[in-house]
Amino acid sequence: MYKEIVINVGEEETRVAVLEDRVLVEMYIERSSQQRLVGNIFRGRVENVLPGMQAAFVDIGLDRNAFLYVEDALPSRGGNGFHHGLGASIADVLKKGQEVIVQIVKEPIGNKGPRVTTHVTLPGRYVVLMPTMDYIGISRRIEQERERERLKELAARFKPEGMGLIVRTVAEGVGEEDIAQDVHMLTRLWQKILQRASRGPVPNLIHRDLELIQRILRDVFTEDVDRLTVDSRSEYEKIMELLDITSPKLKYKVFLEERENIFQDYGIEQEIERALKRKVWLKCGGYLVIDQAEALTVIDVNTGKYVGSTNLEDTVLRTNLDAAVEIARQLRLRNIGGIIIIDFIDMQQEGHRRQVLKVLEEEIRKDKTKTNILGITQLGLVEMTRKKVRPSLSEVLQRPCPYCDGRGKVLSEETVGIHFKNRIIELARRTSADTILVEAHPLVAARLIGSGGVNLRELEQKTGKNLYIRGSQGQHIESVSIRPLYNKEEAIACTLPVKPGQVLEVKVEEPHISNTNDGIARIDGFILDIEGAGSLVGETVPVEVSKVYRTYARARLVK
Repeated sequence: MYKEIVINVGEEETRVAVLEDRVLVEMYIERSSQQRLVGNIFRGRVENVLPGMQAAFVDIGLDRNAFLYVEDALPSRGGNGFHHGLGASIADVLKKGQEVIVQIVKEPIGNKGPRVTTHVTLPGRYVVLMPTMDYIGISRRIEQERERERLKELAARFKPEGMGLIVRTVAEGVGEEDIAQDVHMLTRLWQKILQRASRGPVPNLIHRDLELIQRILRDVFTEDVDRLTVDSRSEYEKIMELLDITSPKLKYKVFLEERENIFQDYGIEQEIERALKRKVWLKCGGYLVIDQAEALTVIDVNTGKYVGSTNLEDTVLRTNLDAAVEIARQLRLRNIGGIIIIDFIDMQQEGHRRQVLKVLEEEIRKDKTKTNILGITQLGLVEMTRKKVRPSLSEVLQRPCPYCDGRGKVLSEETVGIHFKNRIIELARRTSADTILVEAHPLVAARLIGSGGVNLRELEQKTGKNLYIRGSQGQHIESVSIRPLYNKEEAIACTLPVKPGQVLEVKVEEPHISNTNDGIARIDGFILDIEGAGSLVGETVPVEVSKVYRTYARARLVK
């Protein structure tokens, strides 16, 4: 598999794309206005201890207090890294006003503050130092037992007294000198952090994790990466300087390409746009529908345009296999976390179900984020979980729609029309003005006016008022402005968007309902009846307004 990293450095944000066989699988974005918090270490003060939640809130100097769960606050048991005091109350571990050193393990998301732990981890190139836990661990991705034993022996030899080490996947085949140097560097870093913690105010930031590009070099840019491309000369020089110290043998894989838009040239921009859409098309012609809630994501698989060539069962299997591969990619690319439910197309054969589950498991292994597949339920749904550490791609790039408040839907023009029709009647009873001006979205305005003005005439009869209805594209579809006017001429001037003799270019939308020789165009919902334009539907034509009425105007084609 060909693996490459593409880095785009901008004035306000840095973006890193990870591609496998030229396909985008992971995205990292860091903006100057939104600094990453995970990995940062703070000296904080306990604000509240809540025994009912088995948690405490810690003031670390951010907008919202950090959440510290009892399991993340318990001291470790020497020798195996586990916590003692099972069933212990948070009130026995922490007291209000107590000072603690904590590390952020989960970014603040939505209205929730960051989650923190007292069990600090300091990642290096080859190992992770755990200053508060006496424990040795080897990455599960290192599978050869002989290599695991070798690394475990090295970790035991270099591990500082009373601290723990986790050997990372990238350490496979690495010599003892490199590992010893990594441990020494991390131990010195911990001593500096303790020195900073012993002085200064509380709360206080005492260690900031590396910036995005440095983290990518530490965590992602490993031997299995074939190429790293960056579009900034200054960042290229920093990368080469850092690799000189940490991994000189990787320098030949780094390339500088000072392009105007490197993500556009690599096709990454288009992939990001697709990753924000609800529907994802599969190579076979089927598609996925991905619906994200705060803690739950539902993925539905559909055959779509794919009809197969043999029988239904084979069509379903092929679609589900393609879907399994794409789902694993989308989870990584969109950085979806929490509970995930996948509704594959129903399969009759048990062998086919096992085959799809196997492909999903194989693809998920490429994901460094902890993911668990819990199996298939009685309803044929696949349940899985994926650890959520940082905001998803959509949370970084998008925000809830200010019009629909994130519902993804707005009221229909019929619903809005009926609601505001009652509001108009209510206002008519209360005002002494003879005229009422209504401003609405063109779709709602057309609904209030009705075909040929029939709804408007009916409403005027009910209210006994002159009603002037103006359509405006700037008006939100769920919002209608209703106000009384004491000057009829003002109302006419407000509502009529065209004047006799005016020449316009308009698109003919449909033929006239009763006179098919004429065509209908609309200007902000105001109807334009164009003589002889019935055969020009879909075309944009120049017209001259001949007569203007209260609910529509007549026009003729300009030759």
